[in-house]
Amino acid sequence: MVNKQTHRDRALKLALIAVMSATLEVGKLALSFIPNVEIVTLLCGVYGYVFGIYGIIATYIFVGLETLIWGINTWVVTYLIHWGCVALVFMLLGKFKIKNRLIITATAVVLTAMFGVLSSLIDTGLLTGFWNNFWKRFAIIYARGFAFYIVEIVCNLLLFLIVFQPLVNILSKILPDKFKSHL
Repeated sequence: MVNKQTHRDRALKLALIAVMSATLEVGKLALSFIPNVEIVTLLCGVYGYVFGIYGIIATYIFVGLETLIWGINTWVVTYLIHWGCVALVFMLLGKFKIKNRLIITATAVVLTAMFGVLSSLIDTGLLTGFWNNFWKRFAIIYARGFAFYIVEIVCNLLLFLIVFQPLVNILSKILPDKFKSHL
C-alpha cells in the first residue's frame, strides 16, 4: 500500500524534474538572441551533479521540448547525445564527489568543444552521407561553425569557473537528505 509520504515524495520528484526542465528551456530561450552564449551546459552540469538521474531525466525532457518548438532535424540527434552526456558526466562527478574547480571546468570545456565535433559529424553523415571525402566534408562543416564554438567554449569556461560551485551549493541545500541517498 502506498502511503501519503510516498505520494509526497513522488510529487516532489516530479516537481523537481519539471522545474529543472523549465529552467533549461527558459534559460536557452532567454539567451537565444546571442549566438552561442548559452546556459544549458551549466544547468545540465549542475542538475546532473546535484540531482543525479533526475537531472538526466530533466535534460531529456528539455530536448523533447526543444523538438516540439523547433521541429525535427539533425540537431535533435546531437542534442540527445550531447546534453544527455553532459548531465551523465556531471552526475558521475557528483557521485565521486569531485569538487576541484579546475577539473569541473576542464570537463565542461572538453564537453563543450565536443559539441562542435559531434554536431559536425552528425550533420556531415546525416546530411551528406558516409561516402567518399567524408573527412573533407566534415572539416568544411566544422570550420564553418568554428567561431561559434569558440564563443561557446569561452562562455562555459567563465560560467563554470565562476557560477558552478555557488549553484551546486545552493541547490544542494534544497534537496532533502532522503533523496540524496537515491542519487
